[in-house]
Amino acid sequence: MHNRVVRTVLALTTVLTLLTLGPTSSAYADTIQTGNRVCSMYVNAVGFGAYCSSGKAYIPGPNAGPPPTWRKKLAGRPFVPCRDFEIPQGIRLPQAPAGKSWAMRITIADYDLDSYNGGPRAHLERAYVAVDDAERAQCPFPDYMKQFWWRFDDSYPAPVLQIMPTYTPRVNIPAYFSLTPDSSLAGKSDTKKYTAEEMTSGLFDQTHNLTMRGMVVNLKIDPGDNTGTFDCKVGVTPVDDPDGYDQSQDPYHQLNTCKHIYTKSSASQPDGMYTVKLTITWEVSYWVGKDAGGWNPIGRANVTAYQRLPVQEVQAIGG
Repeated sequence: MHNRVVRTVLALTTVLTLLTLGPTSSAYADTIQTGNRVCSMYVNAVGFGAYCSSGKAYIPGPNAGPPPTWRKKLAGRPFVPCRDFEIPQGIRLPQAPAGKSWAMRITIADYDLDSYNGGPRAHLERAYVAVDDAERAQCPFPDYMKQFWWRFDDSYPAPVLQIMPTYTPRVNIPAYFSLTPDSSLAGKSDTKKYTAEEMTSGLFDQTHNLTMRGMVVNLKIDPGDNTGTFDCKVGVTPVDDPDGYDQSQDPYHQLNTCKHIYTKSSASQPDGMYTVKLTITWEVSYWVGKDAGGWNPIGRANVTAYQRLPVQEVQAIGG
């Protein structure tokens, strides 16, 4: 059954413009079959997530028979293949027509009720639709349909910029920039929350179905002193070296290339601080249990942030 509604539709594959503080980024979506469920995943400048059909995995007991089919789970009740969700944050849409509002409608398509997981052709179709009350009523969500749907989502953590060798840089001495490990990685799983060490190791419990990961892969920095921007290739730093700075070496002999030299102090700036603009590029990937291919990227999105930074003249002893 397909719901046929006269509506304005932005299809799953459409690239959408995002509403951000800085330059706009893109929204991406992908649909996969994972275990006994089909998942529609998304990434935008606010966060990422997934909407899955067919409920939790079937775990048989010692004397259990085959998993129940969808028809058996319905027990004679009608199957409602569509469900409306709120529009994910960060997506810009035109004004909805009078009397209507926007919804993200996900439909389970090409399903087979006589299978335990919807059948091999089952998949999710996503559309952003403008609907009125009558059109919303075409996709009710009775309690018994909860077993066929599942979702998770996550937002990116607030960026925390580290500056080495000191948080207050000195004029004519290199200042090195990095993001803290906690603010450069975000992950979500349908079974548990993984630690930073687990997310970077590539070793996972093989019983889970889907894990999604957002990781910072590029950091564009405008230091605020009218010298232009520069790019830093970044990733999750090792636990034993969270800032990528070698304390045994002086600031002029570091391997980290994400650095900037201020030639003037920030004394003349508002509040005595430079305004540093960060453009953080998140890459979102997914991992399916027992997937030998490892992480599969979905897409990238940019997040803009600002941080105030005092810069001081080098102080000398004596006169």
